[in-house]
Amino acid sequence: KGNSKGNKVRVLSSYKNLLKQKGTSEKFNCFLVYDYSRRSGQYTMNHDHSKKTPDGASFDRSGSQDSLDELSMDDYWKELENIHETRGNNHEERVALVVKEPDEGELEEEWLKEAGLSNLFGEGSGDSLESMLFLSTLTRTQKAAVEKRVETVTQTMRKKNKQHQIPDVRDIFRLQNDSKGKVCDGSEPSTVRTSENKNETQDGTKGPKFSLGTDEQKSPLEDMPFSDTDINLEISFAEQAANLKDSSVGKMCKGGGGDTLLPNFRLPKDKTGTTKIGDLAPQDMKKVYSLALIELTALYDILGTEFKQQKAVKIKTKDSGLFGVPLSVLLEQDQKKVPGTKIPLIFQKLIAQIEEATLETEGLLRIPGVATRVKSLCQELEAKFYEGTFNWENVKQHDAASLLKLFIRELPQPLLTVEYLKAFQDVQNLPTKKQQLQALNLLVLLLPEANRDTLKVLLEFLQRVIDHRDRNKMTLKNVAMVMAPNLFTFHGFGSKTIEQSEFVMAAGTANVMRFMIQYQKLLWTIPKFIVNQVRKQNTESQKKEKKDKAMKKLLKKMAYDREKHEKQEKTPNDADVPQGVIRVQAPHLSKVSMAIQLTEELKARDIVARFLSQKSGNVQTLKKEEVFLYEIGGNIGERCLDDNTYMKDLYQLNPNAEWVIKSKQS
Repeated sequence: KGNSKGNKVRVLSSYKNLLKQKGTSEKFNCFLVYDYSRRSGQYTMNHDHSKKTPDGASFDRSGSQDSLDELSMDDYWKELENIHETRGNNHEERVALVVKEPDEGELEEEWLKEAGLSNLFGEGSGDSLESMLFLSTLTRTQKAAVEKRVETVTQTMRKKNKQHQIPDVRDIFRLQNDSKGKVCDGSEPSTVRTSENKNETQDGTKGPKFSLGTDEQKSPLEDMPFSDTDINLEISFAEQAANLKDSSVGKMCKGGGGDTLLPNFRLPKDKTGTTKIGDLAPQDMKKVYSLALIELTALYDILGTEFKQQKAVKIKTKDSGLFGVPLSVLLEQDQKKVPGTKIPLIFQKLIAQIEEATLETEGLLRIPGVATRVKSLCQELEAKFYEGTFNWENVKQHDAASLLKLFIRELPQPLLTVEYLKAFQDVQNLPTKKQQLQALNLLVLLLPEANRDTLKVLLEFLQRVIDHRDRNKMTLKNVAMVMAPNLFTFHGFGSKTIEQSEFVMAAGTANVMRFMIQYQKLLWTIPKFIVNQVRKQNTESQKKEKKDKAMKKLLKKMAYDREKHEKQEKTPNDADVPQGVIRVQAPHLSKVSMAIQLTEELKARDIVARFLSQKSGNVQTLKKEEVFLYEIGGNIGERCLDDNTYMKDLYQLNPNAEWVIKSKQS
């Protein structure tokens, strides 16, 4: 009855339940298809009994289809309708982004560049020791992902440049294996064959398949009992997927759309400390980005899901203002006003304005502001925000919420980026909820810093709204429904991709939005296996440097000069510390140095507490949450430790590190 999409969702639910009551044992293959005419604003329902579910992809998968009958989609459709009305009232025409369709091999070539492996193809192929070191630290599935892309690029280059001699991808990996001797986990290399390889050389003759250089020994960690709700960060996600692919353990835990039905995923305690985004130095974060891209691609390869980065043709954007301005431009403006700003000031202010009233307002975020008033406020903000003359007392709470959503929608490139927006949407297609969460974790690591920081503040705000659900009636489901259209239906791409499968996309993106809100604390964690790979890269790089004869000579001379200098000026505090003792530096505190005896139970928080207990000087003005213990050097650039890090375990992992107490700002 009527044109309410929510009503038709309930019809679908009733139809399925009716079949169940009738004792129908066959799979439910009847789809209700909705066709939306933007001219008439009408939705028509069609029955299509001819569609068959693809192999293994029916309602047994944890994609959006499984929860269509349990998620009330009313909020989503109402929000989408409000967005269309807002855009209809805005007479300013926006230039749509054009997503470039890559040529054959171009996508893989761009992928290799993003992964920092451009040396694996072209004239310099195989010449870079840095790339060889990088490859030596990859897992079996990660190497298979790299191998697949290198082979595609190599084949494409051969077709385009028949007159040139293109290095064979097999030679690249053979060189890497020979130079390494062992793979990153210490096991002896052996030949591993993948389904993508053909048992033929490029000229069509029979030839050996090249070695990936790993057949990893079973790690002791794999014997550890992990429950279905434990997120194992010790082992590569793709390796886990490969091990569980044909196992009953890998089956999804089905759940509907209610708040309480999402699995209670948790991170088992790590004695060497959990690493969050922002805890590592920039040089190590670059390595994390490359590894996360390769790992995500390997995970998608194992699960049989296509992963493609998209590229947008550059368009002219506003170089000043608030709405419709790139994040980078906004932050450049804001940092002139407030140095060190990482979140757009207007974004922060809109959230503060919403919270200033109360988060207990019923329908918060769901009920839109008055369209004409929101448009007027938007224009006034553009003119007066940076001058400091805008009167915030006149901004009603629902108007501020509409402005916040407008800010997100009007970004010239989506908050989740052009490159990865589709990848975020496609998370719903992965077989299990755990794998969906793992993919989201890796995608967050791939976002630019400004996008990632802004998304984090948004998700934290949405969780605070949900915390008041008893009063505001905004549950996790409601908030996800309202926010999904604002993050995922990016108008810059045009409406073609949205209209093709609007109903399926709606439920799917709403489910992804629920995951991002519910598990946001997990999403900002850097998996331990990636941190360990960064450590291995740093270690291997240091080994290569030591092998260089010129460097050895220089180091020898420096060591001689340093030893001579230390003999002359060594003080008792600088004396070599005994075994099992570390020296912690705190240059900004009154107690600048302290020798700490390592014990089994000593944690990072205990060391910080010892320094802060020295009640003198500027220590009195410092709070515990402002200072942290850092691990610096050795096999890591710099890492801020969480409070629960067991220092003896970490010391054994990185005995050459220095230990410094400082604030994150310093």
